[in-house]
Amino acid sequence: MSTYKGKNVFITGHTGFKGSWLSLWLAKMGANVFGYSLFPDTTPNNYTVSSVTDFFSEETIADIRDKKSLKKAIKEANPDFVFHLAAQPLVRKSYSCPVETFETNVIGSLNVLEGLRELGQPCSVVMITSDKCYENKGHIWGYRENDPLGGYDPYSASKAAAEIAVASYRQSFFPKDILDKHGVQIATVRAGNVIGGGDWADDRIIPDAVRALSSGKTIPVRNPNAVRPWQHVLEPLFGYLMLGAKMSDGKNPELCSAWNFGPRCDEECPVSDLMDLFCKEWGYGNWNQVSLTNAPHEASILRLSIDKAVNKLHWAPRWDLHETIKRTAAWYQKYYNGDEGSMRDACFADIDAYQGR
Repeated sequence: MSTYKGKNVFITGHTGFKGSWLSLWLAKMGANVFGYSLFPDTTPNNYTVSSVTDFFSEETIADIRDKKSLKKAIKEANPDFVFHLAAQPLVRKSYSCPVETFETNVIGSLNVLEGLRELGQPCSVVMITSDKCYENKGHIWGYRENDPLGGYDPYSASKAAAEIAVASYRQSFFPKDILDKHGVQIATVRAGNVIGGGDWADDRIIPDAVRALSSGKTIPVRNPNAVRPWQHVLEPLFGYLMLGAKMSDGKNPELCSAWNFGPRCDEECPVSDLMDLFCKEWGYGNWNQVSLTNAPHEASILRLSIDKAVNKLHWAPRWDLHETIKRTAAWYQKYYNGDEGSMRDACFADIDAYQGR
């Protein structure tokens, strides 16, 4: 994607799982990448093991809630593009830290837009929220971008609130009908459950599986029947990049809206199937269901409709679930076999493979 070559790209959450992969991909395309994030909250993490810091023109280690620091970083980056990924991303943590979750995910998002409002320059902005922003009614069909927003748990509710807040800023300060005057194009994106090498977050099924298998233990599974829209991390990232590039190529108000990125409907599966496939690809291992007392609520089923992205952006998933799990398992096995020094190459190899090179 030549659109990003030589352009200034500001990424919040660049030390996180998705942010580190996006940073590597943009650097590979020749972008000038600027990062703003806290230090990773796990050891190991992809940001460190893949030496992502080497690729930044500048990076700021700070909290997205620190408005002064964030505005300064945005001004210095003078971005052509912004990808906002910084968040409190865990459902279960949101029960123990609800206020922090809302502050980070809602006010943090508005702090980014405030920084751009004060900058007063054209920019293409992709605000990442979550597939959990929808009011989950247990439907067996996929949620569409115009379905009601909601959220049972604080995390989901905070992402729905962020969607509403961003839409308010877009309408109030960056209206789509006068794009030619302000040039700030803002879209929100909602991705399915991403998996891939380099994620060691707590309370996520693939990191839980990797930690167990690498130490010869049985994988603990909380909700084996829960259905989720699993996809490789590169799938939504490519969607974000396509959306940002299309916004930059022309002032199209239709792009300044919400977008879903997920797998094809026949690629969604329950956690139990995911674990069976992962153990098979790993070469050994098993899982069992664990019972948790007073366990917080988690939705039993979640599906996304990707019709809008397929028809309007001409984006479509490239890897099926088997390929996704194969590449994810291979990445982690490379790391646990003692090849930590080449994990950056493993990321670039996956990116090249995804692009058909």
